[in-house]
Amino acid sequence: MIPKKLQDKIEQRKTQNTLRQLGTQHNLVDFSSNDYLGFSISRDIFDLTHHFLEENFIKQNGSRGSRLLTGNHQLYDDIEDFICSFHNTEAALIFNSGYDANLGFFSSVPQRGDIILYDEYIHASIRDGITMSNAKSYKFNHNDLSDIVAILNRVQNNEEVYIVTESVFSMDGDSPDLKAFAEFCSQNKYHFIVDEAHAVGVFGNKGVGLIQALGLETNIFARIITFGKAFGSHGAAILGSEDLKQYLINFSRPFIYTTALPPHSLMTLKSVYKELAHTHNIEKLHENIDFFKLQLKIHQLKSRFIESNSAIQCCIIRGNENVKSVSNMLNKKGFDVKPILSPTVPLGHERLRFCLHNYNSHKEISEVLQLLATFVK
Repeated sequence: MIPKKLQDKIEQRKTQNTLRQLGTQHNLVDFSSNDYLGFSISRDIFDLTHHFLEENFIKQNGSRGSRLLTGNHQLYDDIEDFICSFHNTEAALIFNSGYDANLGFFSSVPQRGDIILYDEYIHASIRDGITMSNAKSYKFNHNDLSDIVAILNRVQNNEEVYIVTESVFSMDGDSPDLKAFAEFCSQNKYHFIVDEAHAVGVFGNKGVGLIQALGLETNIFARIITFGKAFGSHGAAILGSEDLKQYLINFSRPFIYTTALPPHSLMTLKSVYKELAHTHNIEKLHENIDFFKLQLKIHQLKSRFIESNSAIQCCIIRGNENVKSVSNMLNKKGFDVKPILSPTVPLGHERLRFCLHNYNSHKEISEVLQLLATFVK
């Protein structure tokens, strides 16, 4: 038996109908995974990775230790150099996941007496990293630069300031005015950090991300890119200066004390970057995004959706019971569309989250939205 305090928390979740449970694999039409380009199931990427490992006699299942011990395989240098060239950055450091990267950065870089300002909708991994930091932290209104100014006017006293946001928010699919944020940080010598988890592979030439698409990479203190979304694989990287990389190698505990990624995972990343050169993958995704938004107008659903040009499209359906009911009805019709419940999102902002992919057909998009229009009337 677990302690009563823990059991009470579980019972409370059950009462509120918010208990999380692991799902199972199914054959429903995918409108829920982050595999925007279908790379996780790409035979070309699988074969390219396999052939490279075979040809170079790399037959190693694990990395055997952290990168500071035995795990720093020669592929790391090769791929981090490639990432630097692809993303136009001075240095790149690979982490085992986006969660590790954010935890490692925010728990170690901002120091005691520094100030961190973070968007109220920022990802949980960034919040957790900030919680482990000794810096003071303040939450600002979603995408609201004026609120940042107001907070700094109240609390700033010549401290180092770190401002963090996402280029595409995972629960809304929207974006801040990145140009305005970057200009504000540059003018005031603040450190601007952007999580690009849901932008790389989706925006910019060959999927470089929104920051590069806007030409802002030289204005950013650090970019976090992850490989578990559009890249269809695993891991993450922090992009920044060579000095920042050296600091993280020495002081980022999730980096120092984690067993390194195995060679197969590293080579998969290189194969993915090569596949991104075939821009038809990204073009088809954006064609589907445009078609989805057109269908919202046709089925008179536009007012229910949060404005987004990304692969994440969200329909607000208030109440956990209500949104779960609509999700279940869509599931029964063969479509996997996940409900996002409170407390993951604020109470009253529960939603269905549609994740679009380049492999969704126009017929599937039209059908699922036609059903949705019927269910929410």
